[in-house]
Amino acid sequence: MSSTTAGRDWGMLRHVVATIAYRGGKTLRGAPPDFGTFAIGEKTRTPVQILAHIGDLLEWTLRLAQGQQEWRAAWRAAAPLTWSAETDRFFASLSALDEFLASGAPLRFPAEKLFQGPLSDALTHVGQIAMLRRLAGSPVKGEVMIRADIVPGRVGPDQSAPVREFD
Repeated sequence: MSSTTAGRDWGMLRHVVATIAYRGGKTLRGAPPDFGTFAIGEKTRTPVQILAHIGDLLEWTLRLAQGQQEWRAAWRAAAPLTWSAETDRFFASLSALDEFLASGAPLRFPAEKLFQGPLSDALTHVGQIAMLRRLAGSPVKGEVMIRADIVPGRVGPDQSAPVREFD
């Protein structure tokens, strides 16, 4: 059966999207006002640059799922918005992607490739932001993620409280 079959339940992909929302939301909440521009070196991305890239990845995932397979250089070259605006874009992009996956519309790109490519990349970059939070002196608490209340469709900034955190 093809990954592009119409009417297929995309529950696992929706769970991945909700996981990005949960983990990303936890990493973005409570960041210091100047965190977006925190830099650890001349050749490394700042948190706001990483968050902008995540937004690009999520928007690209939606385009791929809808059958638009190109990645335009202009998307990569766009300057990041403010930290607040990129945070809003992060959740808006997750919401648009989740809405498409929940719509029943046919997926026009293999689900496995969406997971192994842009969605996994987004999770990696959320981890980079978490690491930068620690380096900036504003660490995010670790959590037993298997116990987290992650629900497909819950992709906005309002997430469940952590079940079991640790330092």
